[in-house]
Amino acid sequence: MKNIFLFLCVGLLTLNGFSQKKISTAKRPSSSSSLPKVDNLQVEIKNGKFQVTISEKGKTSDMLIVKDVDAAFTPKDCKLSSFTASGVKLYLLTWTELNTTKSTNKTEDKTTIHSVIYEITSKKQVYSNYQLTNHITEKVSLGGTGASETQEKVRREGFEFTLNSDGSVNQKNKTQQTTYVYDKVKIEFKKR
Repeated sequence: MKNIFLFLCVGLLTLNGFSQKKISTAKRPSSSSSLPKVDNLQVEIKNGKFQVTISEKGKTSDMLIVKDVDAAFTPKDCKLSSFTASGVKLYLLTWTELNTTKSTNKTEDKTTIHSVIYEITSKKQVYSNYQLTNHITEKVSLGGTGASETQEKVRREGFEFTLNSDGSVNQKNKTQQTTYVYDKVKIEFKKR
């Protein structure tokens, strides 16, 4: 009787253990499916290049290479949108890059927001901007004693980017603000 009871308990525990295991069927989304697509433009990472692919009638006709990248490159919050400036249709590509550097006494968390504007007819980049925020946490020794403290600093580079409803662009940092308007003859943004 003890053997049957023991055998039944072990059998139920084994059955319970197998029934609790979840079989993972979730697939990791491919990088191209999570990257944006607008009109006939698709943002892709192909052959070590971060690029905007231009399609005509379902076939790739051309591409605009944004930058060379390595296998670890993963853009966050990547967006592609169209807008009109001076009667010309332009496309704004924005993405964020995160980078962390750690050492024994120092950690740097860098967040870089990139903004690039393209004029597709001439296949030209007409504007580019970046905004870097570097959050530094550092353990600092206090004099000759064994005591230490943790210090935090935030450093900023570049400009904060704003696209206005009329198609003009604002760049702003702590000390200055500049507005740029699109010149369709020269195919570039110029200071207002």
